[in-house]
Amino acid sequence: MSLNKNILGLIFANMHEDVIPELTRQRTMGSVLFGGRYRMIDFVLSSMTNSGVDEVGVVTKSNYQSLLDHLGSGREWDMARKIGGLHLLPPFSNIASGIYRGRLEALYGITDFIKCSAADYVIMSDCDVVASFDYDAIFEAHVKSGADITAVYARATLDQDAAVHSNIFGIDDNGRINNVLINPQLSGECNVALNTYIISKDLLVNIITDGAAKGHYSFAKTILQGRCNEFDIRAYEYKGYFSKITSIKTYYDANMALLSTENRKALFLENNPIYTKIRDNPPAKLAIGAKVRNSLVADGCIIEGTVENSILFRGVKVGKGSVVRNAIVMQDTCVGRNCTLDSVITDKQVIITDGKILTGSSNYPICIGKAAQI
Repeated sequence: MSLNKNILGLIFANMHEDVIPELTRQRTMGSVLFGGRYRMIDFVLSSMTNSGVDEVGVVTKSNYQSLLDHLGSGREWDMARKIGGLHLLPPFSNIASGIYRGRLEALYGITDFIKCSAADYVIMSDCDVVASFDYDAIFEAHVKSGADITAVYARATLDQDAAVHSNIFGIDDNGRINNVLINPQLSGECNVALNTYIISKDLLVNIITDGAAKGHYSFAKTILQGRCNEFDIRAYEYKGYFSKITSIKTYYDANMALLSTENRKALFLENNPIYTKIRDNPPAKLAIGAKVRNSLVADGCIIEGTVENSILFRGVKVGKGSVVRNAIVMQDTCVGRNCTLDSVITDKQVIITDGKILTGSSNYPICIGKAAQI
C-alpha cells in the first residue's frame, strides 16, 4: 500500500537545534551532515517519498541557506513537480507571523499553505531522528483506530541527559496516550516520542486557529500534554532501527553505530532507499601505503595516511603519515601530514595543518567548527 495524494508532509527543519549547537550555529538541524554523505532531513524526506507523499512543506526559521542549497528543486527526492512537490516555508510567510517560538506558532505562520493544500491529512515530523519510517503503516493504523492524532514513539533506555531533551508518553492498555512528560528528569526504559504525528487537516487548522487566539505556541504542551484527555491521541510504536539526537555525544554515537554492518542494513532498507543531493565526485583514492580499516569513506576522498573506525565525508583529504581514528571528518576537510586525530568531529572545510595532534574521547569528542584552521 502507498499513501494516496491526499497527504501533506510538514518537516520542521529548525527544531531541536539547541541540542547540538556546535553543528547548528550556521545551519538548521535538518542540514546537519550525517553518515558520510547524508543530511538529517534526508531520512524523513526520503521516508515520505517512499510512502508516496508528493507534497511536502519544509518549515524553516533561520540559518537555512545550507538547507536551500541541499534541497534545491527536490529532484533527488522526486519532488520537482508542477503540482505539489517541495516547498520551502520561511518565517514571515503571512503578515501576522514572525519568528516562531514553538510548533503551534510555526504552523500559524503557514496556515494559508495548509489550507490551500488538497490534502485530507497532515504528517508532521522533525529532523532530530535518524530512521526509515513506513508512513504507510502509520497512516493505516491512524485511520483504523479513528484517532484524532497519532503520535509515533519507540521503546528506549535513556539517561538523564537524553531524557531532558525528549518527550515521554504514558500509554494505556488501549494504546491511547494519557500522560506526556516534557523534558523530564528521569532515566531508564520509557516510551520516547519520535516527534512524528498524523492528524486530519481540518482538525489541525482548528487547533492552529484556537492556539493563535489564546496565545499558545507549543504543540507538545498545549495539545499533547494539556489536552490529551480531550483528544483521542493514539500511540504508534516504531520498532525499526533509529537514533535520536539529543547531544553531541549521541550524534557521535549515532554516526559510529553505522560502522556496524548490521546497523547499516537495519537503517538503509533495500525497499526504502535514503536519497540525498548528488555530487559528481570521482571514486575515493587510496595512495600507495595508505591503510583503511572499518571505516566509511565517501566518494572524492584522497587518503595517503591511516584511517581507522572513522567516517569520512565527500572530498576529505588525509595526508601522508597522518592517523585518523574514531573520527567524523566532514566534507572537504583537509588533514595535513603527520597529524593524529582521535575521537574528533570536524565540520565542513576544516584545515588541519601538518603535525597537529587532536585527541578527545568517545564520551567527549572534540568538535571543530566549520572552515576552522588549526
